[in-house]
Amino acid sequence: MPGPSATGRIVVEASPEKVYALVSDPGSLAGLAEEYAGYRWLGDAKAAAVGARFRGSNRRGLRRWSTVSTVTDAEVGRRFGFEVTFVGLPVARWQYDIEPDGVGSAVTESTWDRRARWLKVPTALGTGVWQRDETNHENIAATLHRLKDAVERV
Repeated sequence: MPGPSATGRIVVEASPEKVYALVSDPGSLAGLAEEYAGYRWLGDAKAAAVGARFRGSNRRGLRRWSTVSTVTDAEVGRRFGFEVTFVGLPVARWQYDIEPDGVGSAVTESTWDRRARWLKVPTALGTGVWQRDETNHENIAATLHRLKDAVERV
């Protein structure tokens, strides 16, 4: 797999398990992210597990859209990842890698743009984002800082 289209890293004073608990909960993650605003589990899913699916609600200004995500990685304290689709078409992969680091954890958030070339203009029109990689890089930085604040709060 080629490298991510956007990534960021931060060190937090929290255990890998505490970080994982936050990033693997789509509800908590929505409180940290820039565009991702909420979710609903699909099928019988009730928690993050490989194969679990959820409908994500997204927003940017007045624009709103939804996607379907499938959990691909659910390794407690190590990695949480999911593939995102829109009307059944691949859109992105998101992944959180967590490693012990001194008294806390190093957290890397990455995304891979999976959109077909022809899908980039329609999705840009729908989301209002024309420079997706740059926007995701900025969004990741903001999300990671919120994550740090959330896990270090006592």
